[in-house]
Order: sequence, then C-alpha cells, then structure tokens
Amino acid sequence: MNKRPETAHATESQVDQPKYRLIFESLKEGILSGTYRSGARLPSEAELSRRFAVSRMTVVQAIKELQKLGLVSRRVGSGTYATQHATHEGYSFGLLIPDLGQTEIFEPICQGMARHPLAGRHSLVWGHSISDSRQKEKAAEELCHYFISKKVSGVFFAPFELSPIKNEVNGRLVAALDRAGIPVVLLDRCIEPYPLRSKYDLIGIDNRRTAYIAAEYLLKLGAKHIAYFAQPNSAPTVDARAAGYREALYAYKIPPKHDLDVRGDPSDDVLIKRLLRTHKPDAVLCANDHTAATLMQSLIRLGYSIPGDIRIVGIDDVKYASLLPIPLTTQHQPCLDIGRTAMSAMLDRMESPNLPTRDILLSCRMVVRKSCGGNGLGDKA
Repeated sequence: MNKRPETAHATESQVDQPKYRLIFESLKEGILSGTYRSGARLPSEAELSRRFAVSRMTVVQAIKELQKLGLVSRRVGSGTYATQHATHEGYSFGLLIPDLGQTEIFEPICQGMARHPLAGRHSLVWGHSISDSRQKEKAAEELCHYFISKKVSGVFFAPFELSPIKNEVNGRLVAALDRAGIPVVLLDRCIEPYPLRSKYDLIGIDNRRTAYIAAEYLLKLGAKHIAYFAQPNSAPTVDARAAGYREALYAYKIPPKHDLDVRGDPSDDVLIKRLLRTHKPDAVLCANDHTAATLMQSLIRLGYSIPGDIRIVGIDDVKYASLLPIPLTTQHQPCLDIGRTAMSAMLDRMESPNLPTRDILLSCRMVVRKSCGGNGLGDKA
C-alpha cells in the first residue's frame, strides 16, 4: 500500500496563494470528489499541520472556510467530518406550499431558499398553485404523492389555513411523508393549534412578540381600547399573535373587559358596524395586512376616518401596504432570511436526523405609516 507523503508540494500556479488556501482547496477537492465520503473523519489538525508544513492556526483557518461552505462539521473532542450534503449529486427538495402565488410572503421565502450559499448544489421542485380551495387540497395531496414517487430528499411544507378541514388535510399530508421517511420542515406555521407543537422543525417569525410590539406601539400612541381582528379558521400563527396582543394589554394594565379578539369577515359591514357601535375600539391590530386592507376599505365605506376615528396596524408588510388609501403601519417579515434559514435547517436535518425538533423564529421590523397616526412614513426598529 502506498503511504501518503508527509508534506504536500504546491504547484507553480499555487505558489502565490495563502497557505491556508492550499489546505482548503486540497480538502475541498477530496470532499467533493468523494475521497472523503459523507460522514468520513478528516485528518486531524496536527496531521494536516505536518503534511502541509504549516502552523496549526493555518489549518484551523482552512477548516473554518470549509465550514462556511457547509462542507465539514466539527465535533468537540472528536474531530472534523465531511457533511452529508457535501456531494456533487446534491439533494432534491419539494415545495408543498398551497398558497404559493396567492399569498405574497411565500415567493420571497422561496427566493431566500434559492439564494442560500449551498443551494446551487441542490434542486427545488415546485408545484402548481390553484385558487379554488377544494381543488387546492386535492392538488396538494397529488403533489405530495408525486414527491414521494420521485423520492425527494425532503419537503418544505406551508400548512393549509382558512379551511374548516385544514387540520385533517395537513395531518394526511405529513403522515404520508412520514411513511415515506421524507423529512419535513414547516414554513411560517405549525400543523398543531397554538400553543401545541408538532414534531417537525418550524421556520417563521416570532408571532407573539411581533403582535406584542405592534399592540404596544398603539398603546404608546394613546390608544385605550384596541381590538384584534382575524379571519376564522386561520393558522396557529394568528392565535400566537392574539396571545402577544393580550400580553401587551396586560403589561399596560388595560382592564380584561377591553380584551377584544374578533374573528370574522373584515368586509362584513354588519359585523363592523356592530363591533364599532357595541365596543367602540379606538384602534385595531389586524392579524395580517390582507385583513387590515379589507377592514380599511370597510371603514372608509362606512364613513370612518383613519386614523382620526380609528387606528389600524397590520402584520406582514406586503407590497401594497404602502399603496393603500391610507398607507398601512405594519410589521415587516424578513422573508428572504426565513427562506435562507429554512434551507439551513433542512440541510442540518439531513446531516443529523436525530436533532431535537426546533422552532427558529425571526424578528420583524415595525414600519410606521399613516394608518396608526404615528409620525408618518418611517421605520422603527
């Protein structure tokens, strides 16, 4: 058997490279070519130091660069290992997103996945979007079984909402993927009602904190009687936001009788009239921008002034939020970052299937516009 040389010699084209780059390129080539297979332990730092005739710190610098690319993982007390996603073949991931193309946040989330530093070695399989809810549920199940037949490596799933049978449909979809042994990463929302938790990784925003900050901002503007408005059969994120709204009221010692959680159609004039006549809210925190925009149209149609008679705040910061008749104050979702983080979480799950289930919840940014009666256009951290 031929022994490896004790030292490595640089080629003429490599002479001008920093020493750590020689180690980096050598190990990178070995990983991508399959010399170091998935999960294989790389030579120790001491061995690499001798082989390349460099200091140990130079070796560490090269390994850190490999870590940034996701090609290796370091285990304390054990060594450095080639990761499972460090191959030419890459993974194929399915996108099971029923609202793709209809709910604005999911397109930039998918763009964020595609912009992940390691996304170039993997593929994303998209499905068709359908507007009819009954057809949408059927199409999602067909797409799910298509992913299973193609043996995709994992599925990013944004569970159904706004449907009376959403829990049943979501349960069937994840059960089918479980039987096929396909990992699932949830986007934006859980499949269990708030505050219960499923066994799947979840990537989204910190909904409770986001609503707390929005409600707190209205309280600081002088609002005394804030309503929370959401549509029926919404996702668990909406209930998490309701919890944040209530926490803000409690923190500011607002009497419990002023806790006004409304679930209904924001275009229903009868409902809106009854709400305003009976409870007289001076501000409304809406579960999302779509609800806020629809409610705004209803209030204008009924002759109310925004923000003079009633202040409105949403959550999402969709593209049309600044173009509404009264530009909407809202919380901006970092959708690109959610997508990048979701891809990282999926790759982590592929590398370490036994990782504990994780919620990775990102912060939003308050965007202040005219609908709340604040200081006009501008951002608030």
